[in-house]
Amino acid sequence: MAKTNEPTIIKKYANRRLYNTGTSTYVTLEDLAVMVKGEEDFVVFDAKSGDDITRSVLTQIIFEQEGKGQNLLPVTFLRQLIRFYGDSMQGLVPSFLEYSMTSLTKEQEKLRSQMSEAFGATAFDAIEDQVKRNTEMFERAMKMFMPFPAGEAGTAEGSEPAAGTAKKEKSDSGDLDQMKRQLEEMQKKINKLTDKS
Repeated sequence: MAKTNEPTIIKKYANRRLYNTGTSTYVTLEDLAVMVKGEEDFVVFDAKSGDDITRSVLTQIIFEQEGKGQNLLPVTFLRQLIRFYGDSMQGLVPSFLEYSMTSLTKEQEKLRSQMSEAFGATAFDAIEDQVKRNTEMFERAMKMFMPFPAGEAGTAEGSEPAAGTAKKEKSDSGDLDQMKRQLEEMQKKINKLTDKS
């Protein structure tokens, strides 16, 4: 089906069958995954209530893909994501993830060719190492927003801080400075790679 500006409407019936109103055919989650990969936009509505259930259907597609052994989401990432539900930082996570994925999508072809030129066959090992470092930096940044782990009490307002608090604050400040230096170094490397193209 040709791409249009309007998303295709998919209806989900009580028997869990999905009906593509654009092609007037029943479809499977696998068919919807193919549509996503083909950049064909769609929305899914519950046929009875009319509720938009696109998010839950897309989540089902991811669940199916992960179940087939195409593990794209690391266990550590999933655990961290679950921890953000109900957390004060929950509101920041969707925009952070959306921005990250949009940036990766825009730059993926350019990144692949530049990484191959720069690192050869080991390019994707380098990317994996960079992702690990980025994740660690993100975790440290989140810890600075939440200095006390769950269940640990902070100092009462107006009371003297505990003896280890000053050291912790100094350590956090050092971590922040280190993260800034790493970000600057990464930016310089990215600039060098983009200058070559």
